[in-house]
Amino acid sequence: MAEPVLYQWPLVAKFGRVVPKTKFYEHGNVRTALLKKFVDDIQRITWAYKLADDTIRLRGTAAVPEIQVFTVETKGADVSDDVLTAIDKTVHFPIIFEVTGDDRVRTVAAQKTLGGKTPSVGMYYSTEWLPADTERQPLPPAINLNVLYETILSALLPMDMRAGETVSEATGRLDRAEKLQREITRLERKLRTEPQLNRKIEVRRQIRERTTVLTALTGPTPSNKD
Repeated sequence: MAEPVLYQWPLVAKFGRVVPKTKFYEHGNVRTALLKKFVDDIQRITWAYKLADDTIRLRGTAAVPEIQVFTVETKGADVSDDVLTAIDKTVHFPIIFEVTGDDRVRTVAAQKTLGGKTPSVGMYYSTEWLPADTERQPLPPAINLNVLYETILSALLPMDMRAGETVSEATGRLDRAEKLQREITRLERKLRTEPQLNRKIEVRRQIRERTTVLTALTGPTPSNKD
């Protein structure tokens, strides 16, 4: 896994427009509980940068026509993924979020698939919290915006990508691993309370099977043996 990085977004891509939180309430059905999170957790949302052909001279693709960078300033300790998802689904471009507060910042984003009325947003991945004055690094080299987006996302993943693996494949693998881990946790709870020996044996077998699959998903690239 790579060291967490804050990127130096190009000045030519600076947009700097504050977006009223109400703009996100007006799109879709925002539940009362989620609306409260917007009000209680967020100080300000800024559309900070627009990475596009007309700003940084990188060609867009159908999957990634532009990349937007949003800064979300918090009132409290953090902002939930539910709030980020609500923002993400109203914008028909991939978004890289920088969540800021208490002189610290973290970069967070999800694999986003465009198409249809509402984009599909996957699981969020984030750097750890970093001091706000952390030295920023130049954007990674890329031949188009799709490659740039995948490179930025890959730096957020909690484990290394495998050789030849796309970000979409890697996030799919991580999603499956997360679901398996939840199943294992549930089975371990069941094992502790199961009184019958034969059922305990069956639950242990299920745990072993899922653990084997989980290890295969999260371990290094399997070697191909002749």
